[in-house]
Amino acid sequence: MEQFERARLDSYFARIAKAFAPTERPSSFLITHLLPERPSFVEAVGTETKLRAVLPKPKSIDPAARREIEKTTQCDPLSRELFEDADAAVDYVESRAAGEDVVLCDVGGYFAPVLDTLCDRFSGRILGVVEDTENGHKRYAERDKLPCPVVSVARSPLKDPEDFLVGQSVVFSTEALMRSRGDILHGRPALVIGFGKLGSSIARLLHAKGVQVTVHDVDPVRRTQALSQGFTVARDRDAALHGAGLVLCATGAVSLRGEDFSSLRNGAYVATVTSSEDELDLAALPNVYQRRPDGEHVTRYQTTGHYFYLLNGGNAVNFLHGASVGPFIFLVQAEILAGVRMLTRHDLGHGMHEVDASDRATIAATWLDYFNR
Repeated sequence: MEQFERARLDSYFARIAKAFAPTERPSSFLITHLLPERPSFVEAVGTETKLRAVLPKPKSIDPAARREIEKTTQCDPLSRELFEDADAAVDYVESRAAGEDVVLCDVGGYFAPVLDTLCDRFSGRILGVVEDTENGHKRYAERDKLPCPVVSVARSPLKDPEDFLVGQSVVFSTEALMRSRGDILHGRPALVIGFGKLGSSIARLLHAKGVQVTVHDVDPVRRTQALSQGFTVARDRDAALHGAGLVLCATGAVSLRGEDFSSLRNGAYVATVTSSEDELDLAALPNVYQRRPDGEHVTRYQTTGHYFYLLNGGNAVNFLHGASVGPFIFLVQAEILAGVRMLTRHDLGHGMHEVDASDRATIAATWLDYFNR
């Protein structure tokens, strides 16, 4: 990023932080993809809150960005295990913010398994959670009862441009890895598992490149949407897996279990849009499969009479090329800051919430002032 671009970004977030400055400044924990442009957003979170720790998603850490953030803010290692053990989670939050009002900024529902315990046993007060992703939204929404408010930006209209461009980056990175091995998309039928915002974007982009696309989704409403947009919808999932030369997983949940891999046709490529721990049950893959590198970021799985290729170890394939979606990501990050302010008002009931339409309009107008040039 050029110096003048960074200055513009810092100015944008300073204006957003001022517009959504809370009357009370809580403490916060921030889970985020630590990409090259992310320090400006982290600084804004640190302006709006007392930022006690940044927990970077482990598969998307830019070393330079981390070094910059560590000059002012504690960076702690992130894992699912940290927030699956209730005692460990409480001890961790106590070690950083004992007795304080705390907002949890999440990407992927990391805090969901221990949220009840944190709200019950933490010596301070959990004001609530701001969740960024559809995967995380589902983790919180599927609970019978939430112990605090959860503000989700996952389904905001301000996130639509990001979702489209993430889909584009997934297709780009998948094709780049295939070409690195001398393969191309054309003539290779694709199966897209999951027809949400990302899956539908991926399906449309593959179709625009002349790829034959089949869609599978457990939701019958999304299956009808796929049909209405001209896609073939799989009636038999195993048959669809067997016929696909490229499988793209975009559910935010487990798309392929251990027994599913044997249904893949020989030479098929498998790629995901989230982490391998969310989309693929690789641990249940039969032990008869041997794995070995086959080109950069490509792993060949092989057993007698069967083989397939896994891209980027099953982690989000687009992060190999920066996962850049341009300045549109700053719309979503600004909405996260608006969500933080909502939680400090103490007037939200326990459950799922969205940012007000008027706040979204303020964000969009500010963004246009800075980036529609």
